[in-house]
Amino acid sequence: MEIPYRHTEKIKINQHIKDPDTRRIDGFRVAVVVVPDAPRKPHWERLAYADILKTRFQRRKRQDKHAEQLLTDLPNATGTRIILQAVKPDTSTFELLSSARKIAVELRTQDPAAVLLHIAGFDQPTASRLTEVLSAAILAAVCPMPSYKSDTDKPAALKRIEVYGLEQPADLAQVQAESIGNHLSRWLSALPANELTPTVYREFVGKLAAEEGWKMDFLNTRALARRKAGAFLAVAQASPVDDAGIVHLRYRPAVRGGKRLALVGKGICFDTGGVNVKPARYMNGMHEDMQGSAVALGTLLALTRLGLEHPVDCWLALAQNHIGSKAYKPNDVVTACNGTSIEVIHTDAEGRMVLADTLALACKEKPQLVIDYATLTGACIYSLSSRYSGVFSNRDTLHATLTTAGRDSGERVWPFPLDKDFDEDLKSNIADTRQCTLEGEADHILAARFLNRFVDSEINWVHVDLAASNRKGGLGHIPTDTTGFGVRYTLNLLLQQDALEQSWS
Repeated sequence: MEIPYRHTEKIKINQHIKDPDTRRIDGFRVAVVVVPDAPRKPHWERLAYADILKTRFQRRKRQDKHAEQLLTDLPNATGTRIILQAVKPDTSTFELLSSARKIAVELRTQDPAAVLLHIAGFDQPTASRLTEVLSAAILAAVCPMPSYKSDTDKPAALKRIEVYGLEQPADLAQVQAESIGNHLSRWLSALPANELTPTVYREFVGKLAAEEGWKMDFLNTRALARRKAGAFLAVAQASPVDDAGIVHLRYRPAVRGGKRLALVGKGICFDTGGVNVKPARYMNGMHEDMQGSAVALGTLLALTRLGLEHPVDCWLALAQNHIGSKAYKPNDVVTACNGTSIEVIHTDAEGRMVLADTLALACKEKPQLVIDYATLTGACIYSLSSRYSGVFSNRDTLHATLTTAGRDSGERVWPFPLDKDFDEDLKSNIADTRQCTLEGEADHILAARFLNRFVDSEINWVHVDLAASNRKGGLGHIPTDTTGFGVRYTLNLLLQQDALEQSWS
């Protein structure tokens, strides 16, 4: 399987420490001009074709005082399409990304081979921020996505982004790495389940690992049986093909040392619900139930591109939740690899089962920090909608950092409690714990409490319940329903918030 995740690596982003003149503008079919929300004379004077743009923008404002964007064609030989966007400097990152998505979608309809981006009238930090946000949105918009239509869209023509108006170049290495990782995550997640089976997924990851220099191990069902990973195996036992297992990838930087990071992802390639079968409305879209693993893999790819100076282990729990005579059932009792016995209550709570053993195995490597990603509970979507994702941690002191990373990256999260008294709802008369309840109350919190049993208490842990993995019309700078939420967030958490180096208690 070939996945064009390197598409955006071919797009050049050139930065210029000057404003473009009319001759430069005339060389582009499309140009994006960004100005402050109340542009004054000095701001207009920096723009090529200033008189025309000022007159047309002011006319637009008279028509709609809330208007922030002007779409217009210049009366030059090229007929340059201008997208003029007014921006408040103190706008949140999420709002900036959302505005940038609309610009990028308009650009995609024009399908230029090159686009000029002029940032005019902002201080250097704001100009760099706007450059990063717009670059992220433009790169996301031109990434090809899976299509099986007989009349498929042509790949985007974009080859160059020319940025003007900066006092000094912005560092765009992180946004370019993020774009590659997010695209990989979205592409994998959008593939139909008959195209992305655990076998195909594993083979693709093996090829990617060879290209990226990662060491790869695969724990198949026989290897997991030797490790007594009964929670994972219970979910996999109904599969007609014995292809479930846990992929373990190892990234090691050139310089030894650094605190170890573990990324863990739920990779249920299709979820029927098992014996407690889902109704049609809720089974539709379950080919994306592996998006947690895709986010973990995309994050590893982005960190590799950035040359992270910390070792990273990535664990992908690949399986399908099938219906059949061998399927696990309510009231079955299984034992995970850390010795915890589990009473099964509902077979559609399979994600926490495969994650239980995967987290326990990841913790045996003694990482400084474990982050797991999963499309785990409908309760999290009911609580937050698909605008936010939920986060949980065994370190209360990290909540502020987790929230800041979401606000700063524009992939917003909200922390939920993880108090011990929630365990009362998971008490079993026959096993160490119940897997879930049938009442459904606070299921996202109960799922996190369940997972907490399989995390070494001395290891720092963050659980991301991906409520925002799919949102109709896109989210933030991502224009597709499948969002790949989590790659951008994690890069900010690790690189801007320095989560690996924080002293947690």
